[in-house]
Amino acid sequence: MAPLGKLSVLGKTGCPILARWMRKGGIPRTPEAWVFARAGSLGALLAAIALLCACRIDMHVQPRQNPLSRSDFYPDQRSARPPVEGTVARGDLRADTYFYTGKIGANPGDVMPFPVTKDVLDRGRERYNIFCAPCHSRLGDGNGFVPARGFARKPPSFHIARLEKAPVGYFFDVMTEGFGIMPDYASQIPPRDRWNIVAYVRALQLSQNATLSDVPAGQEIPSDPPEFIGEPGTGATLPTKMPVIEIKQLKVSSPAKEHAK
Repeated sequence: MAPLGKLSVLGKTGCPILARWMRKGGIPRTPEAWVFARAGSLGALLAAIALLCACRIDMHVQPRQNPLSRSDFYPDQRSARPPVEGTVARGDLRADTYFYTGKIGANPGDVMPFPVTKDVLDRGRERYNIFCAPCHSRLGDGNGFVPARGFARKPPSFHIARLEKAPVGYFFDVMTEGFGIMPDYASQIPPRDRWNIVAYVRALQLSQNATLSDVPAGQEIPSDPPEFIGEPGTGATLPTKMPVIEIKQLKVSSPAKEHAK
């Protein structure tokens, strides 16, 4: 198509005078009507371009099945297919069998899967007091407030000979699988926290059956009572313990020791 400028000239009114073969189409000669006609043509052109641009199929626009919909392609008519046999969720491989079961073969192991540090014991004490102490008590003697209020069976004490000799993997397995009327805690306590609790149970057993040979060198037996700053506290306030350094300084500067010098 030839450009419009070559087929028309502007008249005195500012309206283009088109060639005769173009004027047969009934194009109006008034300036206002010409502007509206031209805007309408431009709008139609843009609409056509938009429609043509939408005439394609992207990857997200394709034949698919809705979740749990029926499909005649498979014999069971289920569109949702089970995972391939042997598929493992990311982060759930559990290659370390002992860490997740506490067993070596079919028998419970007697070694911690990671070093026991103060942080491990602190975390184990926290988790133990939340999940275990209601039945086993904070001392592990089985006199928790649940059996004290009429629970059918009192849990055994951790300080009996049978449980003192039990391997650490046994306690982990009981928390994982449950035992007797005790339910499993696999869904409430992650594997590492279960091991932390096992380490703390061993610490409880040691605390109730320790001998002088278990006491570190230089540790006073029995330990001195804690010293508090100000009042030991009321029912609404917690006591504030005096730092160990200040306690030692007070002992050194006590009148009795000064007299001994």
